[in-house]
Amino acid sequence: MTLLAGCGGGPPTPTPTPSPSPTATAAPAEGLAVGITELSPLLVAAPGARDAPDPFARWRDQLAAIHPRYYRLALSWNTLQPDPAQPPNLDQPQTGCMRDKPPCSPWAGVRDQLRALASRQRQGGWEALVVITGTPAWAAAPQQGCLEGSAGPVSAPIKPEALPAYRTLIGDVLAAARSAGATLRYWSPWNEPNLAYFVSPQRAACDPGSPSLAARTYVPVAEAMRQALAAAPGDQQLVLGETAGATTDSARRTSVGSFIGGLPRELVCSAAAWAQHAYVGAPDPVDAVSSALDAKGCDRVPPIWITETGVGAVDTQFALTRGIRSEGEGCRRLHDALVRWWRDPRVTAAFQYTFREDNLFRVGLVSTDLAAARPVLREWQAWGQRPDPAAPPPPDSCG
Repeated sequence: MTLLAGCGGGPPTPTPTPSPSPTATAAPAEGLAVGITELSPLLVAAPGARDAPDPFARWRDQLAAIHPRYYRLALSWNTLQPDPAQPPNLDQPQTGCMRDKPPCSPWAGVRDQLRALASRQRQGGWEALVVITGTPAWAAAPQQGCLEGSAGPVSAPIKPEALPAYRTLIGDVLAAARSAGATLRYWSPWNEPNLAYFVSPQRAACDPGSPSLAARTYVPVAEAMRQALAAAPGDQQLVLGETAGATTDSARRTSVGSFIGGLPRELVCSAAAWAQHAYVGAPDPVDAVSSALDAKGCDRVPPIWITETGVGAVDTQFALTRGIRSEGEGCRRLHDALVRWWRDPRVTAAFQYTFREDNLFRVGLVSTDLAAARPVLREWQAWGQRPDPAAPPPPDSCG
């Protein structure tokens, strides 16, 4: 659930189930690499690359201690380009708050994020995955069907005549990255396209038995991204999915199995990876994703990246993590999930969402006010500090 500033909402609410505690066996060839999502360039940039006042500097160093192989950058198209007559504003000033919560330290939009990313990539790691979300009002197709769970025009399908502007956005961001010295290798067309909050309607009628429209809506966007990446200089690769971890269908969501089943085989088989969201406390969607990918009959089945995961704070209102009674328990359940994915040769990466906690989506590693870390920070640092992704899991760091 990518909740950028100005966005809100929540994921589906399945009944939490405990994670097993597997015993590690021989490491798979690919292992499990770690990644991170974090908006603020003050927390991302390498020391000396830009000024970072306290407490940002303190936590910047703690984030770096995770040694992420991957960095996930989310672009909110509706805020970058509210006017079709103007190009996307990649220098859009940001307050540096978490929504409206201090501490705040301003930064200058996407270009500032790219400069910060470049400073880390020069040190190694931090391969970028870019995901787009948020339909501008001028690009929104009429929303006809079941609007249960919709966020309004920002979740509307992109009308066909706006797809050239979507391709232009991709080209503009790639050009800005080249100018900043950053490499944006992996791209995903849309965030959580199987959830009504991000793509609506999911169905023509508010009935789980009504055929899903999600894959049909997604395919033109994915094809537009594929065209834009092929036309741009460099080696960019398409990552499909970024799907919410829905394992069952409802009026407002499409299960991952149904969503993948609705995509063209050629498109699925062309993907560098399948990006899947899987939060601790919810049923693990990996088996459903794997089965649906296998059914496509690809010569090379895309590996699965868990591009959003995390565990909620004890007092969170996040439905998936209710019932976790302590920070220690949540941390141990995260550890169990990471070990399980390490053991699964289909899963090759897991990304924490986010570093600084979103006060409306409380699954971060440090508090919104940047006053304290949660136990799960040590767990992610232990995983990231292994010599390579195939190395055995670290001991439980939860205390």
